[in-house]
Amino acid sequence: MSELRARWADLLKELETERDELRVKLHLAKADAKDEMAKLEVQLDELRAKVAAFDKEGDGYMDDLGDLARGVAGDVRAGFERLRKSF
Repeated sequence: MSELRARWADLLKELETERDELRVKLHLAKADAKDEMAKLEVQLDELRAKVAAFDKEGDGYMDDLGDLARGVAGDVRAGFERLRKSF
């Protein structure tokens, strides 16, 4: 009977260790996700500022703005997708 108890104790200890490791990984992933989101927010704010600056310049810059916006928007979208996949 003591052998059975020892095996159960070992199994519980292994499961608790796995749980603890996952908690640490989740905590780190959460921190990484927050950092990534902060970077994406900065990129989005920069895009807003550039759009506002181009808007003040007039229609002559709309082609340049379109190219810039597509590039930055693609980067931001890719970042959002990376975050989605991490969940």
